[in-house]
Amino acid sequence: MQDKVKDIAARVKELRELSDLSLPEMASRLQVEESYLRSFEAGREDISASKLNEIAQIFDVDLALLLTGKAPRMDVFTVTRAGKGVSVERRKQYKYQALAANFSNKKAEPFLVTVAPKGEGAEVSLNSHPGQEMDFVLEGTLKVVIHGHEVILNPGDSIFYDSSNPHGMVALGDQPAKFIAIIM
Repeated sequence: MQDKVKDIAARVKELRELSDLSLPEMASRLQVEESYLRSFEAGREDISASKLNEIAQIFDVDLALLLTGKAPRMDVFTVTRAGKGVSVERRKQYKYQALAANFSNKKAEPFLVTVAPKGEGAEVSLNSHPGQEMDFVLEGTLKVVIHGHEVILNPGDSIFYDSSNPHGMVALGDQPAKFIAIIM
């Protein structure tokens, strides 16, 4: 996974430099510390999928280009077979699989997300990103924390929210939770 992080970081740095965007300007736009961004671009620090999505929007490129180094080429439809989506292991607690990485000019980014259980009373780490998000639970029980509220979701339940509000989730019980996340 570390090589994948370094590859993604190199693509981000190259895009930033080609766009004549300074490190402090980029850090400000992403609302992260300059030292964190410098460490990420050097391949020493990981970055969330939501921040990668923000970076893709800043440079007006598809997220797939950052993840794979290849521009998507499908524009009518794309099929992602079970277990064959582009793997995006961005944070230890979440495992993402991009479900439309090969479709160009997407208006949303769909992911299959797996959250491992962390045990009773586990703290939920929060993040935020521009836009909106919809999460639809497929398996397990998911606790979503959004804007000071805790919402428990079971298979078949969904939540739609303004993702600029701090939010996070954790699997409850002893089984992972799987859900479809669509970031718009």
